[in-house]
Amino acid sequence: MANVVKISVRNLVEYVYRSGSIETGFRTASTMTEGTRIHQQIQKTYSENDQKEAFVEAEIPFEDIIIRVDGRCDGLLHRGDKIIIDEIKSTVHPLKHITEETHPVHWAQAIFYGYIYAGDHDLNEITIQLTYVHVKTEEKKQYQRVMTYEELRDYVNDVIEKYAEFAKLVLHHKEHRNDTCKELDFPFSAYREGQRKLAGSVYKTILDKKTLFARASTGIGKTISTIFPSIKAIGEGNLERIFYLTAKTITRTAAEDAFRLLIENGLDIKVVTITAKDKICFQEETICNSENCPFAEGFYDRINGAVIDILKNEKLMDRSTIEIYARKHRVCPFEFSLELAYAADAIICDYNYIFDPRVSLKRLMEEQKKQTAILIDEAHNLVDRAREMYSAEINKSSFLQLKRDLKDDHPSLSITSKLINDHLLEIKKSEDFLQKKIDNKLIGLLEEFIMDSEVELARNGDSNSLLLDTYFAAQAFVKISNLYDDKFITYVEVQKSEVRIKLFCLDPSKQIQKMGKGFRAKIFFSATLTPADYYKDLLGGQAEDYVVSIPSPFARENAKVLVKPLSTRYRDREKTLESMVHFITDVLAQNDGNFLVFFPSYQYMRMVYERFYEEHADIKTIVQDVGMSEVEREEFLAAFQSNRDDRLVGFAVLGGIFSEGVDLKGDRLQGVIVVGVGMPQIGLERNIIKDYFQSIGKNGFDYAYVYPGMNKVLQAGGRLVRTDSDTGVIALIDDRFLQRKYQELLPYEWQHFEVSN
Repeated sequence: MANVVKISVRNLVEYVYRSGSIETGFRTASTMTEGTRIHQQIQKTYSENDQKEAFVEAEIPFEDIIIRVDGRCDGLLHRGDKIIIDEIKSTVHPLKHITEETHPVHWAQAIFYGYIYAGDHDLNEITIQLTYVHVKTEEKKQYQRVMTYEELRDYVNDVIEKYAEFAKLVLHHKEHRNDTCKELDFPFSAYREGQRKLAGSVYKTILDKKTLFARASTGIGKTISTIFPSIKAIGEGNLERIFYLTAKTITRTAAEDAFRLLIENGLDIKVVTITAKDKICFQEETICNSENCPFAEGFYDRINGAVIDILKNEKLMDRSTIEIYARKHRVCPFEFSLELAYAADAIICDYNYIFDPRVSLKRLMEEQKKQTAILIDEAHNLVDRAREMYSAEINKSSFLQLKRDLKDDHPSLSITSKLINDHLLEIKKSEDFLQKKIDNKLIGLLEEFIMDSEVELARNGDSNSLLLDTYFAAQAFVKISNLYDDKFITYVEVQKSEVRIKLFCLDPSKQIQKMGKGFRAKIFFSATLTPADYYKDLLGGQAEDYVVSIPSPFARENAKVLVKPLSTRYRDREKTLESMVHFITDVLAQNDGNFLVFFPSYQYMRMVYERFYEEHADIKTIVQDVGMSEVEREEFLAAFQSNRDDRLVGFAVLGGIFSEGVDLKGDRLQGVIVVGVGMPQIGLERNIIKDYFQSIGKNGFDYAYVYPGMNKVLQAGGRLVRTDSDTGVIALIDDRFLQRKYQELLPYEWQHFEVSN
């Protein structure tokens, strides 16, 4: 039915009743683990005839729309001829501060459940009960209200009326959206070679509710070729929402440009970009509470009006648009963008909003996931990003400092910090630095620390930054410990008095699969998903998943490929420095235009650059620096202009901000020189990864070093030929490019290389 809005009871009442300010994040009472434990503990006291987690649903008509609500009430209690709806809430706040009127939203949730149950069972009255439990003391406090069916109905109708404006706005938009999705034509006069195949593969994947791994060469137009078929699937009723996931700002911009083009061609769609909190924050310091931030103060009083305003007036809600409306309504731009994500048809954001269990959009219900496709751009980046997401670490020094700082004012928290510090000292003495199991004693101590910290932080806010940071680190550590299995390892690093213990995810495939579960379709795509089996393996692929490989649409002749067999290994760098500079000079002498030269490290780049500059101070150069701001990055790229009188040579780092997702079309870039095979620096974590994959029958060295390295090489080379008319030179400097293993990883269009002696 076109006039039906589906929403959970909890989300509905939170929308209507939310008020007040954003605080540090301790509105959520306690850790998820403790909250669940408290619920289960109370539910164990129920009688045999009582029901727990009782599912209720109803359709509530209002004017010309129907609101379909559902939820699970914690307890449905039978006491003689009396029915009690029990809603359990765990808290770290002292119970004496919680009165019957403190949380209207809790009453609203329970009253909705009572209304639905009473209506289904023809009850004239029902008892609504709120049970508050303190997570630390397990002290309990209950409030009850006996309500007639008429009182329940009037209450619910009042809530529905307050939600109706937003519901009608969403329904009206969806109706028009679907029509424009159906009518939308491909925005270009013709498909590029390979583009129709990619778009068709994406559409079929969505239709069949599958997962697709697509290697699509540079220049095909991957962004529009994945977004357009997804939009058509919305028009056909197969999808409701698209997530476009990417790790870099520059690819986010490409996605926005694609949606903007489709909107200009008649598409009516709501698109929101989520920008990282630190980047979009209006304040000098990102401190999220009412005392320090006027955009946090009273946020929940104003947010509904802000959401309705922007949805009525905008289609593409990028960073600048969100900032304008956030200032207009005085709301936090970051939290504003998260609210919009639940109302939008397409969300452009970082991988972590779907794949990171600590950050993911929690209010995305299973029912909504079934109608959502996720498009994972530059999917090769997700392997290492996911390893980071599913890893966590703590440091001894933090707990030692807290033990000292809190000794007088917060003795219980000081004692817990001391116990953790002492335990980490014991680990240091044991010299058991590589373990394949969880330290349950440490987890227990950290859980104690988390609870004690929450009490303190809820009381005094986030004025103690060390406590806040350590709290979040401990919380992450405990959360990751719940995921721990044979694809993880625990390692300990000791430096003088410091002890660092890390839960390290070796293989993220299982967790990626788990976090992606429930979505209608997943599209992993990149120009460099090579070798396909490696990426399919580590990104949680299954035998039944679809795989497509689309070669470059451009003639091989567009790129001349050279290989210079010089050693770039660390021990040989001084020895081959002169030969390298001479080769770079020769390539520049034989070819006009701007060049980018990529190196495996800043140190190596600076070494070659300094020698090059000594000989060629007359050639204009630009060098990537560590930690460049967005303005500096834009200036670096803007320096590469076509038809300039003097050529420009850029020196940059492989795997860095300029080696991926950068579009220097036409004669803005005539050549790319790649130094080395991109191999990651040999280190503890890479060696642990190598040993793990070797132990399960894979080539550990390739998995840890060769494949990640060569991916960087392919990405850097992909900066060159971006359109039909682009031509240029790709020069690869390393003797390993003559080995069969490395040649097999080169794309077809590079395999006609010339060897330069």
